[in-house]
Amino acid sequence: MFSTAAVVLSAALTLTACGGGGGGGNPLDTTSAAPTGSATGGGGGTVVIGSFDFDESVLLGSIYAQALEAKGVTVEEKPRIGSREVVYDQVKSGGLTLVPEYNGNLLAFIDQQNKAATTEEVNAALKEKLPAELEVLESSPAEDKDTLSISKDTQSKQSVNTMEDLAKVSKDMIVGGPPEFKKRWEAPFKEVYGIQFKQWKPTGPATADAIKDGSIQVGNVFSTDPKITANNLVPLQDTKNIFPAQNVTPLLNKAGATDTVRTTLNAISAKLTTDSLLDMMQKIAVNKDEPATVAKEWLSANGLG
Repeated sequence: MFSTAAVVLSAALTLTACGGGGGGGNPLDTTSAAPTGSATGGGGGTVVIGSFDFDESVLLGSIYAQALEAKGVTVEEKPRIGSREVVYDQVKSGGLTLVPEYNGNLLAFIDQQNKAATTEEVNAALKEKLPAELEVLESSPAEDKDTLSISKDTQSKQSVNTMEDLAKVSKDMIVGGPPEFKKRWEAPFKEVYGIQFKQWKPTGPATADAIKDGSIQVGNVFSTDPKITANNLVPLQDTKNIFPAQNVTPLLNKAGATDTVRTTLNAISAKLTTDSLLDMMQKIAVNKDEPATVAKEWLSANGLG
């Protein structure tokens, strides 16, 4: 069964920042041929791992790469390639073996009209819609998705923990987000949850800071934004799945992978959580640690390095 929220939302709304990347050009030759050998360890073939042009994707690509290298797989990294349009075509053609994807955004890219919302629905739709040469492996619990977030102070004073709770007090609140936020979400919020805000304010990248300083009471913040922790924010529980799933999920070209690749990546997905991803992004964004260093520390701590 699809969720109530899915009925009122177009999957096109899921094309959020966490999957888009942008800029940086394309370091790959788009005419690259598909791999001619299997990607086994010990020199049998090379697994080429790409990533989108933002830090979280580079981090995930490095986690995949270092874990595979520890299993004896020959790996080549192609970080910060650019947008999904470029990256997807490279995986499909075999120029890339795999890329860390976000299942909801991937589904919206290949089937904009699909109404799947939960992790299970999205992955079932992907398995049906992906071309024969591609596959998705097991999704991790980790998600980088839209949230409505509030301050811990507001949570305590208003007893707001879920978006259903928010509906009871939202008429007295100002909400912030990107410029297109109101157009995209005003009607779905009202229809699914009964949420209506006093005012919608375009706050863009400053949304988390605007919640902290009190100029807005609610904001659209991505779930792995380090400012959730830094600003003591609380993402509200989306009990009706109005925001489609955005689980970190490996997208793989079947011709370039082996069982070793699949089992290694599935083991990573089993241990990767939103909290751990948030912690790693905090180290990159705030401490200015290199993604490869943070990836190595996480793999070692989880017995995967």
